[in-house]
Order: sequence, then C-alpha cells, then structure tokens
Amino acid sequence: METMQELFYRDPYAREFSATVTSCREGKKGFEVVLDDTAFYPEGGGQPSDEGTLGEAKVIFVKRVGPEIVHYIDKPLEVGSTVIGKIDWERRFDNMQNHTCEHIFSGLVHQKYKLENVGFHMDPDDITVDFSGEIPMESIPELEQLVNQAITQDIDLKIEFPTEEALEAMEYRSKKELHGVVRIVTIPGCDRCACCGTHVRRSGEIGMFKILDASKHRGGTRVRFVAGERARRDYGWRVKEIAKVSALFSAKPHEIAKAAANFIEEGKAKDQKSAQRTERYLQFVASGLVSRNGLVKVFEEDLSPFELKRFAGMLKEKFPESSIGVFSPIEGGFNYVIASSDPELPKFSKSLNAKLNGRGGGRDGMVQGTYRVDKEAVEEAFDEIFSK
Repeated sequence: METMQELFYRDPYAREFSATVTSCREGKKGFEVVLDDTAFYPEGGGQPSDEGTLGEAKVIFVKRVGPEIVHYIDKPLEVGSTVIGKIDWERRFDNMQNHTCEHIFSGLVHQKYKLENVGFHMDPDDITVDFSGEIPMESIPELEQLVNQAITQDIDLKIEFPTEEALEAMEYRSKKELHGVVRIVTIPGCDRCACCGTHVRRSGEIGMFKILDASKHRGGTRVRFVAGERARRDYGWRVKEIAKVSALFSAKPHEIAKAAANFIEEGKAKDQKSAQRTERYLQFVASGLVSRNGLVKVFEEDLSPFELKRFAGMLKEKFPESSIGVFSPIEGGFNYVIASSDPELPKFSKSLNAKLNGRGGGRDGMVQGTYRVDKEAVEEAFDEIFSK
C-alpha cells in the first residue's frame, strides 16, 4: 500500500472494514500484525493511535514502522485470512475534533503573532500546545472567541498532495523542511499546515473550543485546551465538582471562590487563637519545671514538631545551662527535640538514635526527630547520655 493512501486517509470516517492479514509475528508487546490496508491510524504528528478490534483480537496500539503499519494485538491472526476491523469510533472522532481544532488555533496564533507551534501533545483529557514566543495573556479570550467563530462558520477542510514545485511556492506551517509526498491540510481563512493526522470534514463538527489555561513556558507560551466531545466531558465534571463544593460551603456556584477565601481566613484566625492558647499553656507548664542535675525532660501529649521546637527553645531560655529534652508521643514512639549548649550534642544525638531506634539531627544547639521505643527507654537513655 502506498504511504498516505491508506484507508484512514481515503476515508477517515470509516468505522469498520475488511482486510487481508499479510504478516503476523509475536513480539514484546503481543502480536504484531500487518494488513494489506487499514483504517487504524498509527501514532504520529502528536495524535495517538487508534484502538479497537481485528476479529476477536483487541488492538492495543498502532505504529508505522518503515513502510508498514503494525497493529499490536493480544491474539494471533492467520496470515492470508480476511479479518474485520472495527475502530473505537468515540476515541477516533474525539481525536479528529481536537486535532482539527488545534490547526485552527495554531493557525490563528501564527497569523496574529507570527509564532510557531513547537510542541503538540494530546492527552486523554486535554490538549497541550507550545508556541515559540509569548502570547499576551490579555489576548487569550480573544483567541478563544476567534476559534469558536471559525467553528460556527462550518468551514470545509481541503486536503491535497501538491507537486514539489507547487509546494515550494506555497506558504504553509511545518516544523521542518519537507520533500517528496507531502500532505497539506487547509482550513480557509485559518490555517494551512503539513500534517499526517486525521481531521473532520468541516469545522462545524468540532462543536466548541475552550482554553483551560495559558502560561509562560521556556521563553514561549504553553496553552491547554479542550474541544468537541472532550470539552463536553470537561464541562460535565467541572459542573459536578462545583456543585459539590457549592453544597459544602452553602454558597451559590458563582460565589464559591469568595466562600472558600472566607473559610481559609476563618481557619487562619482559629489557628492563630489555637497557637496563642498553646503558647500560654506551654508557658504555664514551663513555670512549674525545675532542672535536676543539669537536665530538664518533659513529656507532653499532642505537640506538633513546630510546637516541640518552640517549647524546647522556651525552656532553653529559662534553663540556659541545662540540657533540655522535650518528647511527644506518636504511634510506636515519640517525636523529640533536644536543646543543649554542650558542644558534644551532635555526638550525643547519634548515640541516642542508635540506642532508641531513632532518626533525626540538627545544628546550632538543637536536634529533632523520632524515637521508636517506649517512654522508659527514652528516659533511661537521655539520663545516661547527658549525665556523663
């Protein structure tokens, strides 16, 4: 079969076809089958391959290998047999809608800003396009509107294979210089581009286009968008999630951002009050402590690592000549902070970690981490190390 004359090019709307199996071999990804013709699009040009079935076999992936189009399937097929192929049409048409829409979008960006499409990737949920320069962020809504206007105009696409002479005289988008058989896809008024992908017949079949976000990326601009059925799916899950959040905040859908901001501010205020209460409590506990033999050790419930460190610092100010150990129970052990002016503290900390199945360290007279032993073992080891 001559390249670029396969069935998926002759009739991109073919959902079912029959073909002869010309080869079948077992490979690393299952069985590799070649047909005398195929409607299965092979991965290429940023567009994923088709999926579907060949007879009873599942088509997992399709790739062009040299002049052949290889179908990777889960069961062997008899060479010389006739097989019925069925395309996963929902997946294919979704890709056709989004690929065609990318042409319109990239073409209009090229017309307006003279920027090149330098990267194109089709994920199952959205499309990513990278451009060679910065698109003004304030122009993104206008570009979205222009693309949707082109869709509603229901423009007929034109696909041609110009001669080499005609190609040289033609202005078209391409990531590299091309020779030989070149497939040119034209969307009048929007774009002319060399492309090997599949497309809808008319722009109106795309349905709709929505930019999800745009940002600066490596000196250029990265844009994520959805079109067609993919846009409907995207809109569907967003509506559901917004409804859930709206119910949680008891706010109207268009007011949930404000409700979330208020919730966060209220949470910060509560956290601040809680921190103030904890500070007063720790000061109260500290007022009743005494240093015994140059050691102060405290076991307190429900202290975060930050609160442990704050408490140890508070006690160090009160007992500057003592070694301070603050411990808070966790499942299977303790979080700890030890503060001491003893220059041997790093050495002592390593010894305690070894004795107490511990992890952690620090500097500037303070170490912190976890011990995985019981309280009795912590007390005994702390007294032994720092009483020397």
